[in-house]
Parts: sequence; structure tokens; C-alpha cells
Amino acid sequence: MKRRLILGLCAALPFAGAAGAQTWPTKPIRLVVGYSAGGGNDLIARIVGAKLQEKLGQPIVVDNKPGAQSIVAAELVAKAQPDGYTLLVAPSGPMTINPAVYAKLPYAPDKDFAPISLLAEFPLLLVVGSDQPIKSVRELIDYGRAHPDKANYASSATPFQLASELFNQRTGSKFQHIPYRGSSDAAQAVASGQVLMTIADTGPIAGLLSAGKLRALAITTDQRDAAFPDVPTLAEAGVSGVAISLWTGLVAPAGTPPEIVTRLNKAIAEALAAADVRTALEKIAVTPRSTTPEQYRVLIARDAARWKAVATAANVKVE
Repeated sequence: MKRRLILGLCAALPFAGAAGAQTWPTKPIRLVVGYSAGGGNDLIARIVGAKLQEKLGQPIVVDNKPGAQSIVAAELVAKAQPDGYTLLVAPSGPMTINPAVYAKLPYAPDKDFAPISLLAEFPLLLVVGSDQPIKSVRELIDYGRAHPDKANYASSATPFQLASELFNQRTGSKFQHIPYRGSSDAAQAVASGQVLMTIADTGPIAGLLSAGKLRALAITTDQRDAAFPDVPTLAEAGVSGVAISLWTGLVAPAGTPPEIVTRLNKAIAEALAAADVRTALEKIAVTPRSTTPEQYRVLIARDAARWKAVATAANVKVE
């Protein structure tokens, strides 16, 4: 009798899971963000989450879990129940850059998550202080070679450090890394002349650019950005192979039912197509972009391989 009962329960479990996926969602959905409130990923989560709430008919709760380059948040979601109610806002850092620089991680991006969709991409800008006698990328490279004691760059996080090291590798430059705790601090150091240049996301440097305290020499994307139409791409400035777009997306724990992933993917595509969402994202200098789960998976794998090669060549490691 006991054996028959156990077999009956086992047979019922797949059916229960399928039924749960068909009725999902029936309660609030948590979007875990590995950064503090007010940052770029947090704002993206809140803008898109508000529209997802309309599409899915359940509250979307943004849960900030900052710490250790988003490792805390990624581990939390990797170990969560794969039921569609705990999702990770997954930017380039934890998905492709942490694996390139950390010897050990408590999660594996390619095994512990089910990609859902990309949410947005954003460019990086290469800037110098407006008081510097440098008006172009070529002049920056020449200046660095002529003044090796002043050839340095400010960086507040590993993605920006690796972007700068890729610039070094493609140009043969030897700009040295000067670490800062935040992007605003790094930008301020460049504006005040303490550091020569930085490659950073647009948000923290936009105010200093508009105030005339920073000069943008190039943008890292493969095409010019509508928000900075007069800033050439690095390729236009003569530096090839440094086309960089950082991004953020949404992933679920591995094992999440495909029906839930499909419904989330459809809701995200609809949310990102909404005019009010696009306008809100463009105001914070990011470009909305949805993908299929497979396209997002391929993007993660491609960028992980690229950043691993850059980190290895530059000997960038985090203990």
C-alpha cells in the first residue's frame, strides 16, 4: 500500500507543475536587483516592472539586494524555487564579467538560470576633463605615450575596467587603472584633473558633460547614439574591435517551466514596445531591446567568452 501511494504521488508531481504553470501568476512576482535603489538597473527594473504588472495582473516587487558585484542577488535567485515568482534583473556584470574575473562563484550563469529576455542596452562614453589639451581619441593615445606618468584611467567597477583594458589592448596603450568606489566619483576625478580619462556609463557623467566639465571623445557602440549625435564611435575615431554595449536582462532559476518563460518573454516584448516605457528608458540613456530566450542565451555566452579573453590578457582577477 505504501509503495503504491508513493508511486501515485510521484506520478502526480509533473501534472501539478504543469497545472501551476498554466495558472501562473497567482501572487506577486519579485524582481531581484543586485544594486542599490536609484541606480541604472534599479530604474530599468521599476520602469519595466510597472508595465509588466499591467500585463500579468499581479504586483511586481523590486527587491534590492546589493553586494559583491551582484553576486549576492545572483546566488539568491539561482537557489530560489523555479516557479516564476523570483526573477533576477541580470546585467552584463554578474552574467558575463564576474565569471571572467572571479576564480570561484556560488552560481554558474550558463547552468543556474533560464534566460527570459534582454531588457535594455546602454553605451559607454570615453571622456577626458575639459581642461585637458586633448580633443580626439588619437590625441589621447599620443598624449598617453608622451606622458606615461599621467596615462591612467578611472574605473568604479569591473565592467568599466575591462572596457578600458580592451581599449589598451586594441591601441597598444598602457593607461593604468585607478579604482574608485562609484561611477560619480570616477567621473568627478576626471573632471577635476586627478585622472586622465574614464570609460563609463552615460548616467553618472551626463551632468558633467552638459556642464562643460567633461569632453566626450568617443562612444563605445558600433553606431552613434541619438542622445550624443556629435560623439563619434571608437571605430570612426580609428580604433577597431572595441564595440561595447553593456546590457541588462531578466532570468529565472533553471528549471522554471517553459510555459512561464514564454509568457514572461511575451509580456516583456509588449512592455518594451509601449511608448511610455520607451520614453522613460530613453530618458535614462538606455535603449530598450527585447530578445527571445535563445538569443539572450547566445548573447551571454558570446560576451562571457569575450570578457574572459580580455581579463586573461590584462591579468585582471578578483579574489
